[in-house]
Amino acid sequence: MKTVNSPFKFKGGVHPDYNKELARGKAIEAMPVPAELVVSMSQHLGAPAKCVVKAGDYVAKGQLLGEKNGFISVPVYASAAGLVKSVEPRLGPAGGKAPAVVIDTTAPAPEDFDASERTLPPLDWKTATKEELLARVNDAGICGMGGAGFPTCVKLNPPPGKRCEYLILNGAECEPYLCADHHLMLERADRVRLGVEIMRKVLGMPAVRIAIEENKPDAIAAMEKAFADIDGNVEIVVLPVLYPQGSEKHQIFATVGRVVPEPPALPIDVGCVVENVGTVAAIADAVEKGHILLSRVTTVSGDAVAEPKNVEAPLGTKYSDLVAFCGGEKGHVAKLVSGGTMMGFAVSTAEIATTKTTSGLLLLSDSRVFQYSSQACINCGRCVRACPMNLNAAEIAKAVEADDIKAAEDAHVMTCIECGACSFSCPAYRPITQFCRRAKNSIRARIAAEKAKAAAAKEAK
Repeated sequence: MKTVNSPFKFKGGVHPDYNKELARGKAIEAMPVPAELVVSMSQHLGAPAKCVVKAGDYVAKGQLLGEKNGFISVPVYASAAGLVKSVEPRLGPAGGKAPAVVIDTTAPAPEDFDASERTLPPLDWKTATKEELLARVNDAGICGMGGAGFPTCVKLNPPPGKRCEYLILNGAECEPYLCADHHLMLERADRVRLGVEIMRKVLGMPAVRIAIEENKPDAIAAMEKAFADIDGNVEIVVLPVLYPQGSEKHQIFATVGRVVPEPPALPIDVGCVVENVGTVAAIADAVEKGHILLSRVTTVSGDAVAEPKNVEAPLGTKYSDLVAFCGGEKGHVAKLVSGGTMMGFAVSTAEIATTKTTSGLLLLSDSRVFQYSSQACINCGRCVRACPMNLNAAEIAKAVEADDIKAAEDAHVMTCIECGACSFSCPAYRPITQFCRRAKNSIRARIAAEKAKAAAAKEAK
């Protein structure tokens, strides 16, 4: 194992104020189970899990709440024991609603109910087969914990004709304020090491690249120590501090110099699999200890929270309970952000609950929230220079503003990763990222409608 500096730099990118000092240095704290959990059936990319419980049921910690509902889906489990109060649509961090199981964790268990935690039998990863390890990742409900929440068992099982040559561990954590992955690498480097060993076996012993930004020297040192005696082609790649360095496609280029083509191409098409360090640690716990994914580390930060922390909280913990665990609000909260300031979502209520992809919760005061009015494009080109995907963001935004979605599609808007670098760079304060998101949603809706129409026509024949 060796440590090297990144040999490649992608085009574009920006340098926002990172503000990581607020939660950096705060060891991970385990949060007690709150009185109520709201466990969403949609905590991952793809089809929501199919709920298998109903109001009035009593559930044990680790009991199945929602079964996998399709190829791109993962099961969902109870994060704590309690009484199911209701199964109802609840608001998620991205604005949409999904079925959720509301659990009263203070309700006593019925006398004839075994309320002991449900776990999976530990596996010896050295003797287990690839199929057994993939099944364990699926059964533990593991999905990507750094971004979109792609089902991990699917990502670790490339389709026929595709082979993983590089396993890349994403420890960049380039989003402002967030320190959850940083502290996970510091405090649980041994779990990351074991997760890598397991994943290498599943993927056929690919080379390993551990990507960490240079502003985390203590995490680099911790990973160097954990991986010091590992066999094979393993490198820690130190990345320059540049947003969006944590983007999957850009991390592939920064570590191994490969370029992922436009959608629908995936990293495996260039021989790469990228996994967040939190996901890797969860795999280790699922295999060695039989732990189901029931909690995650989330950074609660910002200048309007009393005590910023890195909190390990049960999945389904309401944002209000997270804030209370961190001492409550400090002054007026002008904006509540789920995630980081670049790719996160401003939310209107603290009654939203955490999911497997909740990396951060930010409470920002008036001094941190800039009030502005969007203006006409001044053709300065800053968004074009900032875009890491080589898009003409200004022209895409103008097309969407004119409701010309076809022009936006022709300008490759589907390639946009919604990183926010264009909006961040715009001196006219134009919501360019939101324009791109709107166009992508319209295109996806059109494609879905066309597929449905074709399927109906085929069935009619």
